[in-house]
Amino acid sequence: MAPSANLTTKLKVQLKLSIARLRMVQQRDEAMGKTQRRAMAQLLEVGKIDSARIRVENIIRSDITTELHEILELYCELLLARAGLLEGNVCDPGLEEAVKSIIYAAPKTEIKELQQVRALLGEKYGKEFVLSAMENSDNKVSEKVIKKLSVTPPREELVQGYLEEIARAYGVNWPRRAKDLGEPPEFVGDDMGDNPSGGQSQKISEAALPADSKAAQEREALSRETPPRTLGQDSPIHVNPPSPSTDNPRPRVTLNSVELKPSQKMVDAGMAKKSDSKKDGTSVDELTARFAALKR
Repeated sequence: MAPSANLTTKLKVQLKLSIARLRMVQQRDEAMGKTQRRAMAQLLEVGKIDSARIRVENIIRSDITTELHEILELYCELLLARAGLLEGNVCDPGLEEAVKSIIYAAPKTEIKELQQVRALLGEKYGKEFVLSAMENSDNKVSEKVIKKLSVTPPREELVQGYLEEIARAYGVNWPRRAKDLGEPPEFVGDDMGDNPSGGQSQKISEAALPADSKAAQEREALSRETPPRTLGQDSPIHVNPPSPSTDNPRPRVTLNSVELKPSQKMVDAGMAKKSDSKKDGTSVDELTARFAALKR
């Protein structure tokens, strides 16, 4: 009883160490997988499709190995939870799948703690039990474990699916797809009606018009392009346009519709000039009278 109890204790310790190691390896593989996926996205972006197809198989194999480690971790937790059933020298039917799956998969993994668990199980249940598990003669080993450990190359559909998923996750346009620009805009003519060739017909009709008609059209176009009458109303200076009856050669300049009038200083200056002219000589009337007297 004592040796069996001691073996069970060792088995519990190794099961705990195996669970911790399996979790650590899964985290490491997950971090490496992110780096590899980013590298695959860069290869797809630069167009190195053949290289990406070959290298993506490593990512697929790493994912399969991670899934295998998850299954083995669950089996180790199951054996640890049911450690009381490991006391006997005969394997309990409820633990047979977990025990034989661990024995079958442990040599094909890099987990040393799991290999220690396999050695303790072989010591506990005997060599024939171990050979039966390795050959899977009674089909007790999990089918998932067997498939995860197979070395067959991945199918082409799986490789294609991985590449497409990696491209979608990293925003790479692969396989190359035309960008969706939406429906083409509807053609709207400019004063052409339903005739799609209205522009050409308009040019032809303009060329066939006589010179007088062309001149009339030019004047009409010029009148449309003249600035509006409201332009410049904010200006403080305003010039009255000539009236229809006269040419108004001397228009009055107003400031905000107020007629400009001479100031008192200007009026005084004009009266001073008149008085100076009277002091200097005779007036115009006197000169006229003198010329009339000479003629007589």
